[in-house]
Amino acid sequence: MRLAWLDDARGAGRPSRRYVVTSHAQEHLPKDHLAVALDTLARLEELGGEEEVRRTARHAFREIEERFTAAVDGRETALQDRTRILARVLDEAGYAGTLRHFGAGLGVIELTVALHYLYDTPEDRLVWDVGHQTYPHKILTGRRDRMHTLRQLGGISGFPQRAESPYDTFGTAHSSTSISAALGMALAAKHKGEDRRAVAIIGDGAMTAGMAFEALNNAGVADCDLLVILNDNDMSISPPVGALNRYLAQLMSGQFYAAAKNVGKTVLRPVPPLLELAKRFEQQAKGMVVPATLFEKFGFNYIGPIDGHDLDSLLPTLENIKSLKGPQFLHVVTKKGYGYKLAEADPVAYHGPSKFDPAIGLVKPSTPPAKTFTQVFGDWLCDMAAHDSRLVGITPAMREGSGMVEFHQRFPSRYYDVGIAEQHAVTFAAGMACEGLKPVVAIYSTFLQRGYDQLIHDVALQNLPVVFAIDRGGLVGADGATHHGAYDLSYLACIPNMVVMAPADENECRQMLSTGFRHAGPAAVRYPRGSGAGVAPLAALDGLPFGKGEIRRDRQGTDAKAPRIAILSFGTLLYPALEAAEALDATVVNMRWAKPLDTALLLAVAVTLVHTSSRSAAAVASIGSPNLLAIRTLAVLAGLWGSAMVLLRLRAGSMEPKRTFSPAMRKISCSRARLAR
Repeated sequence: MRLAWLDDARGAGRPSRRYVVTSHAQEHLPKDHLAVALDTLARLEELGGEEEVRRTARHAFREIEERFTAAVDGRETALQDRTRILARVLDEAGYAGTLRHFGAGLGVIELTVALHYLYDTPEDRLVWDVGHQTYPHKILTGRRDRMHTLRQLGGISGFPQRAESPYDTFGTAHSSTSISAALGMALAAKHKGEDRRAVAIIGDGAMTAGMAFEALNNAGVADCDLLVILNDNDMSISPPVGALNRYLAQLMSGQFYAAAKNVGKTVLRPVPPLLELAKRFEQQAKGMVVPATLFEKFGFNYIGPIDGHDLDSLLPTLENIKSLKGPQFLHVVTKKGYGYKLAEADPVAYHGPSKFDPAIGLVKPSTPPAKTFTQVFGDWLCDMAAHDSRLVGITPAMREGSGMVEFHQRFPSRYYDVGIAEQHAVTFAAGMACEGLKPVVAIYSTFLQRGYDQLIHDVALQNLPVVFAIDRGGLVGADGATHHGAYDLSYLACIPNMVVMAPADENECRQMLSTGFRHAGPAAVRYPRGSGAGVAPLAALDGLPFGKGEIRRDRQGTDAKAPRIAILSFGTLLYPALEAAEALDATVVNMRWAKPLDTALLLAVAVTLVHTSSRSAAAVASIGSPNLLAIRTLAVLAGLWGSAMVLLRLRAGSMEPKRTFSPAMRKISCSRARLAR
């Protein structure tokens, strides 16, 4: 037993029971702490139901509140100091370890506090771009006691979600939508005669997307009250790129700015009473050299830049802006991971870490984890680049997530990070392909949706040889619906000239990438997040036969009365399909290609499934995302529309329905046969 019931401990503010970990459990705790925690929760639920578990969770958060109260000690503490204390308490309590998008939230604590302090939320609308940074926002808006459920089934979302809270005014997760949404809200308020404010908080990385500038262009001529806050932390997910970011960095670090900001201090140093005037002059010096002109040309009133961690600057500035009419643009400078030195030092690693001890930081696992599909792609990219000088790699600001770090290091002149600009990435690749290069676009499935028109118009219709390495295909877990790659097989299969592959394991992934690279037109290799079955990739770059699947298991039984089943598998569900086939004695087909379908193989499988008995059926199942496509295809080949269970007989290579069908089925099949003729 790992958990012992110590005694009843009923009382105000106390849990109904107290438990202790037994000595036996203590022996296993250092290496088996997760199992102990799960056993504890299970025992709590068994004894006290779900409410007991919830009560325990609430108790944990009350402890955080008590720590904060003790740290403040009832004294009048400045809002800035209280914010810093809260951040420290969360770190010390290990709360950081429950988070996912960690560094982004730490960077906007002060800004979040200031916005909720000054604006009448949720009546005033706050629209957070992407949503990585909204954990402080969720804590302040009534969800503190549910943060332990973050990114879990039935828990709160890792992104703003309208159904979760009225304070989440707009659902986000893809970048660069905030200005458009906030502008729509501001104009809607004006249309309805309502006096409320709309604020868009957008990062410098998200500002690289064309959609953000489309919104700025529209907002600048719109007669409405809109505030855009540029959270400039010199960081998106990967290190930021692009002319705008370079411009901001150069201005903030340039000699002219450094000299300008010091002029007032130099001149007024002998006159101490005028020191405050010197500080104001410094702010004016900033306005002379920062991109005020750029945003004011869009029709905005530009303010900034100001320190996003200095509440003494944030609060009065935001309060003044509230009284201004028309489109306003506030430029704040923050630091990703602010307040936690390890996150400040490595913002990429701490962007989306798994659970960790904040006192120690991220620790590499003692045993190397299984190779992921992303790593397989990264290795292949480097190997193929060494083999073929025409290869160039393109990413829309996802160097780390797409496995392109080594490629960037080894082939810097052939690596292109275009920023958060998926549409541009696709057409940029098309332009390179027109000139004889072989572009490989590494992109998440959910983000490729943003370049769909370019995929059709600029790549597919011109039949250009662009390889799309599509990561995060299928369900991706805790990031939820906005990040699921649930649509790619459907939206890719209908595009002319496009071929689509779905690898079953790591080796197939490598070989399919080689196949797509050698294809004379557009090709997509779609693979899931994480690791696969553990099949070591072969070093060769030979590829696979074009458009051909394979039979991985044949039906073994000879019983004429037993149902004959074939499982058509697409992608990584091949291995669960093989397990199921052992119990069902089914044929298993590794289809490999979602487009083109291997119809010759499907026909061959159909032949083996045909039985002469009227009571037998050839049951065709499919595992994987394109199941309806596969089932319908086989049904069409059989002369029947929309049927997953097909009863067939083959004569001299053609299909004909068995005469013992029901009248309704006979009518359908005969009609289809006439149409076919």
